[in-house]
Amino acid sequence: MSESTESPPTHEPAIRVTAMPQDTNPYGDIFGGWLMAQMDLAAASVASRHSGGRASTVAVDAMAFHRPVAIGDEVSVYAKLVAVGRTSMKVDVEAWRRTRNENVFHKVTQAQFTFVAIGEDRQKRVVPPMVQN
Repeated sequence: MSESTESPPTHEPAIRVTAMPQDTNPYGDIFGGWLMAQMDLAAASVASRHSGGRASTVAVDAMAFHRPVAIGDEVSVYAKLVAVGRTSMKVDVEAWRRTRNENVFHKVTQAQFTFVAIGEDRQKRVVPPMVQN
C-alpha cells in the first residue's frame, strides 16, 4: 500500500499500546479479536466516565478492518461519545497504527460500540444527557 496522508483524530487516544508477538496469528498479523478487545476497553473507558460508573457493552456495529497490524506497531485507539439515550451510550472508536520507526499513521479499524449503564443492583440505570461542546 502506498503512503497516505491519513491523519488520526486530534484528541488524545483513550489507549495506546504496542502490538506484541503473543497477539498474532500464524502469519504474523495481529488478531482482529485482540484489536477489538483494545477498542472495547477504550470505548468502555469513555462510557464509564460519562455515566459515572459501570457500563456494559451490548452491541458492536459496523466493525470494519482496513489494514493489518504487525508486531511492534504502536496502536492508538480513539474513542468519542456520539449519542446518549436514557440508559445507553454510543461510542465511535477508531484504531490507528504507527510503525515503530516512522511517524506515518494508518487507520486500521473502526466501529461503533453501544453500552448500557449498570447500577450496583446489576440493573440498567439512567445516564446524564450528552453535553454539547
